[in-house]
Amino acid sequence: MEDLGFADVARELLLVAPGDFVAERTARQRAVRKDDRALAAAIGKLRKPAPAAWVVDLLAHDGALDDAVDLGPSLRKAQADADPDAIRALRRQRAEVVEALTQAGSDLASDAGHPVTPAVLDQVRSTIEAAMADPHAGAAVTSGLLVAPLESVGFDTVDLDGSLADPDAVPDAWSGSGAPPIPIAEARGARKATRASRPAKRGGPEPEPEPEPERESDADPEPTRDPAADRKAARQAETAARTESRDADAALDAAEADLEQAEERRAEFRRALEQVEADIARLEAARDEAEAASDRARELLAASQQHRRDLGR
Repeated sequence: MEDLGFADVARELLLVAPGDFVAERTARQRAVRKDDRALAAAIGKLRKPAPAAWVVDLLAHDGALDDAVDLGPSLRKAQADADPDAIRALRRQRAEVVEALTQAGSDLASDAGHPVTPAVLDQVRSTIEAAMADPHAGAAVTSGLLVAPLESVGFDTVDLDGSLADPDAVPDAWSGSGAPPIPIAEARGARKATRASRPAKRGGPEPEPEPEPERESDADPEPTRDPAADRKAARQAETAARTESRDADAALDAAEADLEQAEERRAEFRRALEQVEADIARLEAARDEAEAASDRARELLAASQQHRRDLGR
């Protein structure tokens, strides 16, 4: 047997369909126990992956997640720059990439003989979104060592505890250099605060203070924004949007199931109609044959009668 480390063995085992995982894990553990008891013990402790994590590991094995993770820094930069046009374009691209990868994962699972449910695909979708939102999650997802699905909540760092079969094999999942995303509102505030607190260049003239805009005496001062409240509102809005998206997906699945049933019924009606048409054609052919036989019989009768008349003369 090839001398493999635990991370390599784990990557291979995590590609096994969940229904066959325990038996395959036991077989691998027994195969290495004689030569490497420590590796055998580690294999025995390897967690069975959640179905969504298994699908993501299949995608990672195919290298399908790299482009999605590479899109993350562009999204985070657009948010940090508070560029609404770039954000809208990248979000559309993100949605397209996530849906394409989710469908690809569904196809891989079906090809492996273990099709997954829409609920599992929702978790696959959330895991891919988390990988694009947080660079540490991106490293975890592309490692092929995922055992639990991930979720990105608002703008918080993705919780990776217990998500990897071998955390030591994926250091970037814990110490990556990329920063987690920040809310757009906070990015704008940070840029304004940076400009306001930036000191004047030494040796240069002191900038004249900008005149304060005149305000009507009865106007209320602009309320101070609460970053924590903004983050909470953003989380609530994202949770609501995700719920609406999942409800819409469920409705779409139901509609597709109804359409499939309607197509099956239509196919049955078409087959029945074709059978009826074949029966009609057969009956019409029999009728035509009967009419032809009747015509021949009349001709023979007429010829016989004429023959008798001719004999009587």
